[in-house]
Amino acid sequence: MALSLYMDQHVPRAITNGLRLRNVDVITAYEDQSHEWDDPDLLDRATRLGRALFTHDDLLQEATRRQKVGIHFSSVIFAHQLRVTIGQCVEDLAIIASIADISDVENQVIFLPL
Repeated sequence: MALSLYMDQHVPRAITNGLRLRNVDVITAYEDQSHEWDDPDLLDRATRLGRALFTHDDLLQEATRRQKVGIHFSSVIFAHQLRVTIGQCVEDLAIIASIADISDVENQVIFLPL
């Protein structure tokens, strides 16, 4: 089964659109009406939905905290918005989504570019 993605509110629409053109299952925080939520709540939401959370935001501290204390979370995929192009994000996320499922990435932080 392919990995489904949850895009936080800081992700450019061009990334979401590019992934959808590649048939990647994506939902955004705006579509889910959670775009004003705090980072821990967004990560909880992505986890409840069984989706990896993609972000340009600093969710790394929250993911690291959860790893240290053993709190389960789906996954955080991070790309620094000034160091990874939109095209590279789309390409790398499409690869990850096509070869992994949620059980492959649970409780992990994945950094882009691959």
